[in-house]
Amino acid sequence: MTQIVGLLGLLLIASAWAVNIARKSPPPPLDLTLLYLLGSVVLTVYALILGDIIFTVLNAVSSMLSLINLLRALRIKNQG
Repeated sequence: MTQIVGLLGLLLIASAWAVNIARKSPPPPLDLTLLYLLGSVVLTVYALILGDIIFTVLNAVSSMLSLINLLRALRIKNQG
């Protein structure tokens, strides 16, 4: 039951990120996006060390989606 709750949380958080990107909403500010990306990568490593698959996947997905936002923010910055 605990893993089901964790998986539900993982899916909801990852879905929120994906919906934000799919709607083509403006990415968060570049500095915030970079800090979030770095924090997510570090937490992915931490979750791996702990052996927590739910938080490993959540933070890995968050890292990937944050990287997408970082690339979007850089593209917008370079265009403007």
